[in-house]
Amino acid sequence: MIDNSHIELWDKCRQIIRDNIPEEQYNVWFKDVTSYQFDNGILTLIVPSSFFVEQLEERYLKILEPAIRRVYGDGVKLYYRFFQVKGQPDTAVKVLSTNPSSTILDQAKAQPANPFKAVAECDIDPQLNPRYTFDNYCEGESNKIAVAIGKSIVANPKNVTFNPLFLFGNTGVGKTHLIQAIGIGIKERSPMARVLYVTARLFESQYTAAVANKNTNSFFHFYQSIDTLIIDDIQDLHGKPGTQNTFFYIFNHLHQNNKQIIMSSDCAPAEMDGFEARLLSRFKWGMAAQLEAPDLELRRKVLVRKAEQNGLELPEDVIEYVATHVTDSIRDLEGIVVSMVAHATVMGCDITIDLARQVIERAVKVSKRPINFEVIADEVCTFYKIDPDMLFTKTRKREVSDARQVVMYLAKKMAKMTIVGIGHKLDRTHATVNYACKQIEDRLPIDKQLQQEITTIQQAIING
Repeated sequence: MIDNSHIELWDKCRQIIRDNIPEEQYNVWFKDVTSYQFDNGILTLIVPSSFFVEQLEERYLKILEPAIRRVYGDGVKLYYRFFQVKGQPDTAVKVLSTNPSSTILDQAKAQPANPFKAVAECDIDPQLNPRYTFDNYCEGESNKIAVAIGKSIVANPKNVTFNPLFLFGNTGVGKTHLIQAIGIGIKERSPMARVLYVTARLFESQYTAAVANKNTNSFFHFYQSIDTLIIDDIQDLHGKPGTQNTFFYIFNHLHQNNKQIIMSSDCAPAEMDGFEARLLSRFKWGMAAQLEAPDLELRRKVLVRKAEQNGLELPEDVIEYVATHVTDSIRDLEGIVVSMVAHATVMGCDITIDLARQVIERAVKVSKRPINFEVIADEVCTFYKIDPDMLFTKTRKREVSDARQVVMYLAKKMAKMTIVGIGHKLDRTHATVNYACKQIEDRLPIDKQLQQEITTIQQAIING
C-alpha cells in the first residue's frame, strides 16, 4: 500500500501558506510545488526549476519556515528537488534549504550566543553560501579594483596591505557576494583555515546572549580563534557602544596575529556616524574599496549570467532594454530575470521587451534618462520628421516653425527651463520664446490634433 501521508502533510502546509499570502502569489510560487517524500525528519519538495528555489528562499522563507514547523514539527531539514532538463528525471538535482528549521541552524537558534564550545579543537561551519563564488561573480569597471584585491587576499590571506579590507557601496551592488567569494576562495585554498562569515546583527545578537548567559569568555575565545573573519553590514553596529567595544578588542587581537578581517558597509568609514573614533580609525588601517553602481557592460553580463543559470537565453533586445533601464543594483537585475522567467513560465509566453517593461515597472524604480533641452529637441524633430539642425536656423517654414514652438513649450514645461535659457539655446529673444509658449498654451484646449501630438511626444520623452 502506497503511503501518501507526506502529501497530506504538505497540503496542510500549503493551506497555511495560502491563508497568509495573496492568491496570485500562491498560484505562481506554491501551487505547483509538491511533496516528494518526508522521512527521518527530512522533507523533500519537488519544484519546477532552480529559479523557484531561489525565489522561495529569498522571498518566502519567513512564511515557509513557520508553516513547516507547525505541520512537521521542529528540527526538520528541507530539500528541494528539480530536473535540470525538463521531463528528464535522470537530471534531477537535490538542494538543501537555508531554512532555519534545518538541524544545524536550529541548534544555533537554541544557543545563539554559544556556537563556541570546544571550538579551538575542531573546524567550524563558515556560514558561506556555496553559490557566492568568484566564478559566479560578474566583474566590470565598477568593481574591478575590489575584485582584484579580493583575489589577492585569497592568494595570500596574511598580506597585511589589505588587512582589514573594508568594502563599501550602495545596496545591491554585490558586496555580500564578493566578501563571501573571498571566504570560499580561502577555504578552497586552505581547507583547514577557520573562516567565518557573520552579519553584524548576528554578531550583536550572539554578544547580547553571551552577556545574558555570563558566557563572554567563550564568546571572545571563539572569535579570537578565527583565521579570516568576515563581517557583513558593519554599519548595523551603529549606536551600540558595548558591542563596538567588544569588536574593538577582537579586531585588535586578530589584526596583531595577522588574521584577515573583511568588512562590508553601505558607506565609507569617513561617513559612518555613531561609531567610536578608535574603532573607525582601525577600519582605515588597511584598504577601503568602493563598489559603484554597475556600468552598462557589467549589467549586460549580469543578465546573461543569471539567464544561463536559469537555463535560458535572453533575446539581445531584452538584455539591452533591461540593462539600460535598471541601472542601480545587481540584485534588481537578477530579480528581473527571475520574474521574467516566472511570468513566461506561468503565462506560457516568450520573453519580450513588452514583458520586460511590465516586470520592471512593478519591481523596481526605472532609471530614466534626464529630461533636458537636447532630449526634447530630438524627440520633437523625430516626431515631425525634420532635421534637428533646422530648429536653429532662421527659416520660417511652417513645419519647422511649429516644431520650434513645441520645443520651446516642452522645454519650459518638462525641463523647467527659463524663458531666457530657452532663448539662449535657440538664439531667440525672450519675447519670441514667450510668444511661442503662449501660442501653444492657447491652442491646446481647442486643438485636439495638437493635444495628441504633444501627448505622444511627452510619452516618448518620458519612456526614452
